Amino acid sequence: DQHLHTPRDFFLLHLSLTDLGCICTTVPKAMHNSLWATTTISYTGCAAQAFFFLFFISAEFSLLTIMCYDRYIAICKPLHYGTLWGSRACAQMAAAAWASGFLNALLHTANTFSLPLCQGNALGQFFCEIPQILKLSCSHSNYLREIGLLVVSGCLAFGCFIFIVFSYVQIFRAVLRIPSEQGQHKAFSTCLPHLAVVSLFLSLAIFSNLKPPSISSPSLDLTVSVLYSVVPPTMNPLIYSLRIQDLKDAIRKT
Repeated sequence: DQHLHTPRDFFLLHLSLTDLGCICTTVPKAMHNSLWATTTISYTGCAAQAFFFLFFISAEFSLLTIMCYDRYIAICKPLHYGTLWGSRACAQMAAAAWASGFLNALLHTANTFSLPLCQGNALGQFFCEIPQILKLSCSHSNYLREIGLLVVSGCLAFGCFIFIVFSYVQIFRAVLRIPSEQGQHKAFSTCLPHLAVVSLFLSLAIFSNLKPPSISSPSLDLTVSVLYSVVPPTMNPLIYSLRIQDLKDAIRKT
């Protein structure tokens, strides 16, 4: 649809691909194990699952950060939108998001699966999650190296989070300066889907990784893992399709 050839929709397409990748990485194997009453996965399959899940999750957060910048330009600098967000700039930003996700996943997966396991090979999750694999390791030096990689990734993610918060502060200030109430509502409605997706993504990810040890349990860890790996990719297309009028019109026309 010609109305869906905007930079926002270009990045929405890539976001949908990361959502599809997350679902396809974890759910089919879990369904297979459930149907065949088994709980096993090969070592290679586990490494591939950990790599692709981290790859898609990392790329998704990068894309959400870029989409926040897209909303910032559209509302705070509308006259520069066409010059700043050309097709080449969009392609470069999307490529950077995918490349950063690939590099992050490659470093973590290569280091994690080089660790010797001395505490069995049973994971209390429905997919191969790197923090759970680290608990089975007995190599102190490699473990510290992985912790260092996690700290670096955490700092980069925190930087993206600060950028998103700062951008929305500027966006809200610009929206409040719009004289008409209808204009304010229209500007804010273009940000609402992105804000809802980011809030859902971050709230589940933060709770999963930073929940207090006092409330941690195998059943809770499993439930939270299912929630943050399945719920956001499932809800994102629904959130966007319900809030973007051009997308609803295109679906209705099709």
